[in-house]
Amino acid sequence: ERVRARNMHPRHHTRIPRYVRGKTGTVVSDRGVFTLPDSHAQNAGHSPQHVYAVGFAACELWGEDAPARDSVVIDLWEDYLEAP
Repeated sequence: ERVRARNMHPRHHTRIPRYVRGKTGTVVSDRGVFTLPDSHAQNAGHSPQHVYAVGFAACELWGEDAPARDSVVIDLWEDYLEAP
């Protein structure tokens, strides 16, 4: 499934790396349900949600000069993702 990492800039703690924000990738696997660290850090409860391993082509993240066969897989909480 194709997904896009949300281009979010919260004023508080987040685990979504800046280099994937706004980028499109593919869900590789569902890692299970875990506490969303953003809400937990704000004392807003545990907010359990699915964490997905999302694969991004290197050229999607770093442009056409990136090695064509390289990719990065990052674990992202459901709140960090949207439809492409």
